[in-house]
Amino acid sequence: MNLVDWNANNILAVALNDALYLWNATTGTIERLFTLEGNDYICSVSWMTDGATHLAVGNSLGSVQLWDCTTMKSVRKMTGHSARVSSLCWNSYVVTSGARSGVINHYDVRQRDYQVATVSGGHTQEVCGLKWSPDGKYLASGGNDNMLCVWPVAGGEKHSQPQPLYSFRKSKSFDDLFTCVKVFINLCSAHQAAVKALSWCPWQPNILASGGGTADRTIRFWNCNTGICLNTLDTKSQVCSLQWSSTYKELVSGHGFSNHQITIWRYPALSKVGYIKGRMKPRSRDWAVMIWFTFQVAELTGHTARVLHLAMSPDGTTILSAGADETLRLWKCFMPDPTKKKEPTEVKVENSIFRRGIR
Repeated sequence: MNLVDWNANNILAVALNDALYLWNATTGTIERLFTLEGNDYICSVSWMTDGATHLAVGNSLGSVQLWDCTTMKSVRKMTGHSARVSSLCWNSYVVTSGARSGVINHYDVRQRDYQVATVSGGHTQEVCGLKWSPDGKYLASGGNDNMLCVWPVAGGEKHSQPQPLYSFRKSKSFDDLFTCVKVFINLCSAHQAAVKALSWCPWQPNILASGGGTADRTIRFWNCNTGICLNTLDTKSQVCSLQWSSTYKELVSGHGFSNHQITIWRYPALSKVGYIKGRMKPRSRDWAVMIWFTFQVAELTGHTARVLHLAMSPDGTTILSAGADETLRLWKCFMPDPTKKKEPTEVKVENSIFRRGIR
């Protein structure tokens, strides 16, 4: 499930069981948008792109609700899934939803007859990760079936074609090596566990980072123009979430067992970000000073369970992490982009580690 999202207006949407809350990170105010009825619960949230105030919410009964968060009213309810909607993402005015059944739906929110396309056959289990590329050319989907699919956009539309361009999965059988439209990916390129963590590179929109679960523990980097796996990084722990920086050429990863840490990687070097720490010690005989410099890896710890979600602040300076320990944490990881005139986003948090930067 994907239960947090941060929009361009500095509003964070947080789903807690059957209720949806909006936290204004500028003012620090919190509002409850709605509460579902009966035994229904929220499974996914996603803000519409381009600075809009509309929020898509997927629930356990298989429907997607569209809310106008300016008026705090529901705009429409879109049906079509037979199982819970565990992932959502936007491509302009089309919201794409992935369900536990393995089906992916595309909804054009401008139309009364909103469902414009249904995609099935890519996944045999729950679609737990779903992301459109920044340029809208590719849709990436990850499943509990260990499958990573890349779907090309339909010509002249904002939804994907019904067949994937690439599908990658480790297989026990050579005959079932991959189910692909273009089958030329090496067997070693496939994940060996569920693929929930997906993130597209903001400055090179054909580059996709994908992360595998406990049995895999790797981050893989794909050129989706060619289908080639560019690099594989063994993180030694479950990869639950990924988020590229928009101001640095770095990738943030959230992990599970055993440390539940957040790590920042330089790209394309794939080395961990850290800082230089110095220490001075006087020698007793001649009062000479000895100086040591050591490289300290800046891994962010504090969660006591898996880091399920990562989100980036609008100004690109702050990472929000949501853990299975039911806590949200804010991390000041990046400096503001000097080329942008907009002032850095101010986040009001009491008694938080937010003000502790790593640079």
